[in-house]
Parts: sequence; structure tokens; C-alpha cells
Amino acid sequence: MRRGKGPKPVRAARAFHNALIAFAAGVVYFTREAGMAMAKILLAEDDESLRRFLASALVKAGHEVTDFGDGLEAYECLRTGPFDLLLTDIVMPGLDGIELAKRAAEMDQALKIMFITGFAAVALHPSSNAPKRAKVLSKPFHLREIVQEIDRMIAA
Repeated sequence: MRRGKGPKPVRAARAFHNALIAFAAGVVYFTREAGMAMAKILLAEDDESLRRFLASALVKAGHEVTDFGDGLEAYECLRTGPFDLLLTDIVMPGLDGIELAKRAAEMDQALKIMFITGFAAVALHPSSNAPKRAKVLSKPFHLREIVQEIDRMIAA
């Protein structure tokens, strides 16, 4: 720690990762209320530790999750079967999240789409051509927040 100036700045990605690790140690997983539908979720996130953490948490919250670290692999999976929700990062190898979401929306207009990103301005910018009905959740986020948002989207 620097004298009199507070802690050194930490890269946002590393801080987010560390916060997830700390949160995971004390996480209380949510149980589904009677009558709440389980969602079939396709998760596309290139950060392996975040992807594993989210997939595990969503499964424990009662959802079925198929996950990929590459947008192109996620797209190939979308072509093989129906999903209720696409949960995708924006910046990924293979196929970025915005293009993945556009292609997914063309294939299945009922598919709900949520971006999880540190670049919310990119997804919200009109020139991005992101699906207009997509929800954007900015990193860092709290696990409870993402589970609640997914439940709201599925119920809508």
C-alpha cells in the first residue's frame, strides 16, 4: 500500500476475478421456487474461470447450462438445438458476442439474449447492431443479480 494515497490501482479484470473467487467461498446458492421454469442456457464466455463459475452457479440455481469459450463453437451448438437464453460476453475469439447474438436472433426470434460485458457502451451503441431486445449486464456483477435477471427474462 502506498503511504497516504490508498491502495495501488488494480486492473479491472483482475479485481473482478478476485472478487468472484472471494464471493465463491461464501456463496449461498439459490433454490428454485415452486412453479419457476428451468431455463436451457447457452453460455459463451472466453474467461475460463468466470465461465466455470457462472455455469456452476446457474446449474445450482436450477438451470441447464451448455458453455463454450469461443463464439463460433457456441454458434455451432445453437444450430443443433433450441435454447431459452443466450448469455454471452462481447469480446471473444472466433465470433464476437454481438455477431453471435445477431445470428442467434435470426435463427430463433423467441431466444432471449443477455450480454455480460465490461464493454457495455459497445453493446448499447446503435452502430453495434446488437439485437435491440437484448439485456446488458455490466461486469463486475453480483451472482444474485445475474440469477435474478435470468429468472426475470425467462418469466417474461
